Amino acid sequence: MIPLFKKKTTEEKADVIICPSCKKELVKSEVVANKYVCYECGNYFRVRTSNRLKMVADPKSFTPWFEEMEFQNPLDFPGYEEKILAAQEKTKLHEAVTIGEAKIYGESVVLGICDARFMMSSMGHIVGEKIAASVERATEKKLPVILFCCSGGARMQEGIISLMQMEKTSAALKRHSNAGLLYIPILTDPTTGGVTASFAMLGDIILAEPKALIGFAGPRVIEQTIGEKLPEGFQRAEFQLEHGFVDAIVERKDLKKTLYQILKLHHVKDGYANFTEKCEDKFIPSELMRERAAKSKSMSAWEKVKAARGVERLASVDYMGEIFEDFMELHGDRYFRDDPAVVGGIATINGQPVTVIGIHKGKDIKDCMRHNYGMPSPEGYRKALRLMKQAEKFHRPVITFVNTSGAFCGMEAEEGGQGEAIARNLYEMSDLKVPILSLMIGEGGSGGALGLAVGNEVWMMENATYSILSPEGFASILWKDGKRAKEAAEVMKITAEDLYQLHVVEKIIPEFGGADQDALHDISMFMKYHICEFLKKCSNMTGEELAEERYRRFRRF
Repeated sequence: MIPLFKKKTTEEKADVIICPSCKKELVKSEVVANKYVCYECGNYFRVRTSNRLKMVADPKSFTPWFEEMEFQNPLDFPGYEEKILAAQEKTKLHEAVTIGEAKIYGESVVLGICDARFMMSSMGHIVGEKIAASVERATEKKLPVILFCCSGGARMQEGIISLMQMEKTSAALKRHSNAGLLYIPILTDPTTGGVTASFAMLGDIILAEPKALIGFAGPRVIEQTIGEKLPEGFQRAEFQLEHGFVDAIVERKDLKKTLYQILKLHHVKDGYANFTEKCEDKFIPSELMRERAAKSKSMSAWEKVKAARGVERLASVDYMGEIFEDFMELHGDRYFRDDPAVVGGIATINGQPVTVIGIHKGKDIKDCMRHNYGMPSPEGYRKALRLMKQAEKFHRPVITFVNTSGAFCGMEAEEGGQGEAIARNLYEMSDLKVPILSLMIGEGGSGGALGLAVGNEVWMMENATYSILSPEGFASILWKDGKRAKEAAEVMKITAEDLYQLHVVEKIIPEFGGADQDALHDISMFMKYHICEFLKKCSNMTGEELAEERYRRFRRF
């Protein structure tokens, strides 16, 4: 008689693990090959320090620092020393964090890893001291810091001394930042409590693993406090991305490559003042585009208003993809939300790192709704400003693409401080110590457009518009008749030719018969050539000179 179930051998049992999410039996070797991600449901297993190092650091490149710090029991808490000894025996680690120098595809970094197996990676004084001392050494050695964050929060056995580690680690990171150095925390499951309220959320760029629990108070504490069941997905990485606190969620298989890309984009030596890449030969449009341009008729101001508003018109993301290399989108204002109307991130142009920001209306009705028809909320302007201040820290030029009918004028925008957000951008952009180039590619609607257009130079596409308000609004206010919008468009001086004559814009960008998909390459290459020329000109100027030039530009109006 053949048995229905064959009993597993000890060796077979060792090669099988149960996924805590889908409860299926998994072949351990396959899970390891899949970067400790369940190949059935996608659940992320927690990763021990040695395995994390294998996945991220180059082989044999990691050298640990500060491994001999002496244990202390600051509160003389009963049984604490025994708990530490037990955790050390179980994990073979000195403490909950391991940190030192490593290489990622040859790039030198300070790399730290928190391990949940060691007292739930709670933050005691040795954890705080290892991080602070390592960040100080990183500052001395001018190295970026990458920390894999994981913690249940403060270490209860150390009481107020544990709390002091929050300020100590934060202060060390502030000095590291003041030195113009890069810090990247990677939030893994779980990242909670005092770690979230200190070093985990202070990165220049904050990454997270999918579905990681991230929050100050744990979900159980919140539910007990408010007496309500929390919604599905609350405090998960995706929730944090939507609410503006995380730049990107990165899958484990892509993490090492993503970190390398970020490190390459943040080389201090690649600052704009060292821009020496030779520009391409002067751009010459294709024969087809020259023919299209010759056949295109002269348009009235009202016709240009309609052309600028067209859904089929090329969008900021089209130009970003064509002009720049290695674009990496970053999300969130770090206060409240990620506004999809504003798309921004880091890229390169001929090897030069730049910060690129665009207002995006959308490509079809569904996409337009998702991007709020290109009407930024306060969070959008704050996200843009965060990216511009980051650009200033790392000496990157700022390129903006503007296409908006205006800032969003809803109740929630007013509650969020729409006026203050735009005003803050004007205030801060006026004194930014890096070059700013603003391109009007469609509608330039009032203060909503100006909030991203305080440039050393402002360029405008030939059929774009830039105005104090829509022609309909202008006619309604001055003539009490919105139907006179066509007439208003003619007297408002809102076209590229008008604004070039008024010295509001420095350059008119040709559209070669219309800013459509067929013209994308030629328009983009025209932009790229002249952007390179702009950067070459700026490379001879100090940050103070750039800010002064920008101030004088607007002072003359």
